[in-house]
Amino acid sequence: MRIGVHGRTMDAALTPTVVNVLERMRHHGLEPLLTPSLAEWLRGQGISFEARVLGPVITRADELDLVIGLGGDGTLLDAVGQVGRLQVPVLGINLGRLGFLSNVRLDDLERALHAVRTRRFALQDRSLLEVTDHGDQLGEHNFALNEVSVLKRDSSSMIAVRVHLGNDFLNTYWADGLIIATPTGSTAYSLSCGGPVLYPTSDALVINPISPHNLNVRPFVVPDHYTIRLQLEARRDKCLLNLDSRNISIEGDSTVTVRRASFTAKLAQLEGHDFLDTLRTKLNWGLDLRSGAPQA
Repeated sequence: MRIGVHGRTMDAALTPTVVNVLERMRHHGLEPLLTPSLAEWLRGQGISFEARVLGPVITRADELDLVIGLGGDGTLLDAVGQVGRLQVPVLGINLGRLGFLSNVRLDDLERALHAVRTRRFALQDRSLLEVTDHGDQLGEHNFALNEVSVLKRDSSSMIAVRVHLGNDFLNTYWADGLIIATPTGSTAYSLSCGGPVLYPTSDALVINPISPHNLNVRPFVVPDHYTIRLQLEARRDKCLLNLDSRNISIEGDSTVTVRRASFTAKLAQLEGHDFLDTLRTKLNWGLDLRSGAPQA
């Protein structure tokens, strides 16, 4: 099997760990193909690992059987951004701290690689958001797994975001910004801004203001069949448009149109990895100091 392996800049202390993962992949009969960023990082650590390096743009679905993200959740989001349109499965091996999406721990590496080689894993379709304008800046990378957000830039002034659901006016939010989150992204930036947790396969989106001026506005869950139109009204010239970890600068009076993408991200799920268990172990969901860890 041809396995794309993606990584970003990491602590140099992780070099032996990354090399070991690549060597263990070969031991299991898997062929690692490195993304340019991972190959460059390895060279920067003085490591010459003999492996094919993928091109800067992956254009063919039959080029890879699966992509592994080595790092944290940001690395996995990057990997989805590279192969999302091609429907190539993505698996995250956690080298960081929380690892909510990249939920394969290093001490589970052997079982994970065996599962990949024998194809004993499930694929879970995760909905994506697509920005249908600003194509000159976004190009083909106009989709996001976690969220699309607009934020003020280089100013203490709030921005106003006038929101329509389809043709219907919802509200004008006076805030530092606004998040449109997928069910997957409901446990990320949106959660830190007080948003609800959605089950990953829900057909819904969260509209969540960032530090709103009015206390009577709250996160709002809407069906994901809506096209959401954001009309910005900023006192300054520029705002930031973020798609997961990618961002561009846009005019302060721009319109941003967001909808559910027509394709999905394929996340590989190993046996025994369950979203509800991840909620309890990673976010301490239901933890009560009076009774210890939540019980089934």
